[in-house]
Amino acid sequence: MHRFEHSDTLQRLPEQFFANLVQKVQYLLSQGYDVINLGQGNPDLPTPPHIVEELKKAADNPAYHKYSPFRGQAFLKEAIATFYKREYGVKLDPEKEVAILFGAKTGLVEISQCLLNPGDLALLPDPGYPDYMSGIALANAETELMPLLSENNFLPDYSILDQSVLDKAKLMFLNYPNNPTSATATKQFFDQTIEIAKKNEICVVHDFAYGSLGFDGQKPQSFLQSEGAKDIGVEMYTLSKTYNMAGWRVGFAVGNQSVVESINLIQDHIYVSLFGAVQQAAEMALLGDQNEVEKLVQTYQQRRDTFVDKLHEIGWKVDPPKGTFFAWLPVPNGFTSEQFADLLLEKAHVAVAPGNGFGDKGEGYIRVGLLDSEERLTEAVNRIGKLNLFN
Repeated sequence: MHRFEHSDTLQRLPEQFFANLVQKVQYLLSQGYDVINLGQGNPDLPTPPHIVEELKKAADNPAYHKYSPFRGQAFLKEAIATFYKREYGVKLDPEKEVAILFGAKTGLVEISQCLLNPGDLALLPDPGYPDYMSGIALANAETELMPLLSENNFLPDYSILDQSVLDKAKLMFLNYPNNPTSATATKQFFDQTIEIAKKNEICVVHDFAYGSLGFDGQKPQSFLQSEGAKDIGVEMYTLSKTYNMAGWRVGFAVGNQSVVESINLIQDHIYVSLFGAVQQAAEMALLGDQNEVEKLVQTYQQRRDTFVDKLHEIGWKVDPPKGTFFAWLPVPNGFTSEQFADLLLEKAHVAVAPGNGFGDKGEGYIRVGLLDSEERLTEAVNRIGKLNLFN
């Protein structure tokens, strides 16, 4: 069989860091071990029933058996605008300021291809979601990393960026509530971001995937709530986390008209929008009863509280996450992130993600997904406690 070489574009793609972790977990499971897998970001609870019912009903509609409109159904874009007005007080033009995405991941990869030419510069958080890198690699662009450090509440410090970097940068990725650090951002921080972006003509992409997941009564801040945000950027939202619809692949980009148009344009050439019945179910999610969302946030907060209390009991001093369904935990002295993650997997059969998989500044941490029952999270900490690493 002739082996056809990958294109240069594919060869530029970063290695999928977590594929390795998945293999290790699979191996232990195949050996019959009970692994508690807290290494991934896949919501563990089902989609609320009223949304599933809407899909079943909508699937019978023969109009949806044809191609969808290329840029998505008008009713879904209107629902997104209504959702933003209700949740954040932000007014959106459904036709010009909303693009429908195949999950936010697609938009986060596409945007680099929409706005960057070979050699252009993008600013990236370190640590950060690895797929930002994928889009930049496909665009053959360059990156400058913005360190997220605990002493700055895991927010980038713009004062350390060289003016030559700001002059060259065309795109900046941000993500709050943050994966992996679980930090949240303030309006003041977004105001400051807009000021810098305007001055230096940088497009800001705010990844708001965990927008609904803020704790202790704090509602996470939308980037678009800051004045001037639409002039210089977009926010990307997904139904994956808010409504447990990860497998449904529905997201959207909202904000700057020229960026929304460029996303629509690239998608005109790649897709023919989402299955209409999924769009109708997404409309139901956004406009229907939101009680399930509140219950979900309470569930994650209870899991967080139980988990953090147990960690403190075994002597692991950690700060409780402020948002997302992740916990970002410092590794004990004497271990790298990978060594510690390997130890937990081999000796305690608890899978976690080593922090260096999210960037150099993730070294010294592990990321834990609070994506199992309180009982299993407690069991995970009990197993770790037996290793006597924190005495």
